[in-house]
Amino acid sequence: MAEREGPRPGGRSARVQASVHRAARDLLARMDRAEVTIPLIAAEAGVTPSTIYRRWGELNELLADVAVERLRPDMEPVETGSGRGDLLAWAEQYAEEMSSGIGREMIRDVLAAEGAAGPRRCCGYARQQIAVIAGRAEARGEVFPDIDTILDGVIAPILFRILFDEALGLERVGSLVAGVFATVERRAA
Repeated sequence: MAEREGPRPGGRSARVQASVHRAARDLLARMDRAEVTIPLIAAEAGVTPSTIYRRWGELNELLADVAVERLRPDMEPVETGSGRGDLLAWAEQYAEEMSSGIGREMIRDVLAAEGAAGPRRCCGYARQQIAVIAGRAEARGEVFPDIDTILDGVIAPILFRILFDEALGLERVGSLVAGVFATVERRAA
């Protein structure tokens, strides 16, 4: 599926997307995932099935779009007073949210879609959050790992373990954060 730009803010397209997303979330909350179909979502949203097929193509794409939207951060990372503390607080929250039942379903939905746009957007959300933390650390004059080091050393292990049903505990998440800081501090010395 070709990557497309998102709909313009406001207008009919945004209202349809919001209605379809809401309907999908509501049905997934009430029904077993295997029972949810595009015609059911369309009826719940008050649109025709062809509207959904035209926009998303298939159920997996729609569920991935709903999941990506739910994964969009709704606030800036907590500020603790240090880059290490901010990253630890954010990584612990990220690990808890992604390892929850809903988090696991969202990850699976994003990965089940054929296009790479969903995973790229999710990675972009993580990058944005880490960039906020890095910017704060930089403003305080702190040494802070680059974003790719954090993605590879903290986020990737968290997601890998979640995908294979071995979610990491908070102590292990703390060890991952400490590891990326140890690496950057060695380089800075």
